[in-house]
Parts: sequence; structure tokens; C-alpha cells
Amino acid sequence: MVGIIDYGMGNLLSVYHALQVAGAEACVCVRPEDLQKCSRFVLPGVGAFRDCMRALRSRGFSDALTLEVCRRGKPILGICLGMQAMAARSFEGGEYPGLGWFDADVVRLEPDFPGCRIPHIGWNEAVWKNGSVLATGIPVASDFYFVHSYYMHCRDDRDVEAISDYGGTFTAAVRKNNIFATQFHPEKSQDQGLKALSNFVQWNP
Repeated sequence: MVGIIDYGMGNLLSVYHALQVAGAEACVCVRPEDLQKCSRFVLPGVGAFRDCMRALRSRGFSDALTLEVCRRGKPILGICLGMQAMAARSFEGGEYPGLGWFDADVVRLEPDFPGCRIPHIGWNEAVWKNGSVLATGIPVASDFYFVHSYYMHCRDDRDVEAISDYGGTFTAAVRKNNIFATQFHPEKSQDQGLKALSNFVQWNP
């Protein structure tokens, strides 16, 4: 069972349907106790980092997810803001601490090309790390759908699973142990996104 974390910020319905198409049995977790019945999780997110972390902590998901993911080793997929929440801190509208699962900062996109508008919205190519099990069946360079103004800057290059370019290189996906996350929206990325979700569902780190 894949548990989709409902903390009040995220397009849960589209993620739920995409997981079903990808062959997963999914449920929505509205309380921390719901996590215990799930074997893996999806942490979606749309909005501001500060609000995201405030909601995760106030609803008890921050500690519960750390227990299930970091101590019990259950796989998790973070999507967009859900990925950024896994960083040590964010500089969106100030400086705020994240879950701290990655030694990384969330920083604003600063494109070198004047034609690149912020937020970055639309299809963009992601280039996967060679041999990525989470990109099995996906072309090494393939298009995914992005909506963001910030991205995760990792201090350890080994955590970077895919990169993209938008007037400069930025992190498109990360992986560490049983934790996988994408800056793009796989649930909005048609066939390649569904394949990435399917790979996550079948992943046994």
C-alpha cells in the first residue's frame, strides 16, 4: 500500500490516480497513525516551504515520517515541494529548517538566460544518472513537467539522480538510501512520469 501524505498542500487526486495507473494500491494518509499500514509513501506538495513545514509539524507528520522512513526504512517519493521539504533548510522568503534528510539547501532559480522566466513552468528535459534503477525504461534524456521557482542544491553530488537545465543546471531528482524525490511532477508528465512512478512502486532499496 502506497500512502499519500495529506497535510493540506498538494494535488492528491492527480497523484492518487497516477499511482493507480502505475499499478499501485494507494490510500490517503490524513493522520500520522495512518502511516503504519503503508509499505511506502508519496509526499506531494504545492506552495511555500515555510507553510509546508509548519503543516507537517503541526499535524505530526514530520516525526512520524522520520520514524517510518529513516528508522524503519520504508521507501518514499517526494514530489516538487515534497522534495524540497527533505532538505536541511530553505531560503524561500527567509531561512527555514526542513526535514534534514538531505545535506542540501533549497535556493531560488537564477537563470543566466534573460528569456527564462520565473517560475519555471512547463516541459523540460531531465538527464538521469547512468544506471539509475528509478529511470529503468525511461530514456536517459527525457521531458518532464515542472512548476517551481526554487530547487534543491545538494552538497553531495552522489545524492543527485537527475539534472535539468533552465538557463543553468539544477537538480531534477535526488536519491539517498530508501528516499527518492523529483522536482518535476511525474503525475503530470504523461508516459515517462507514469513509468517513473511505476519504477518507484517496484523499487526495493
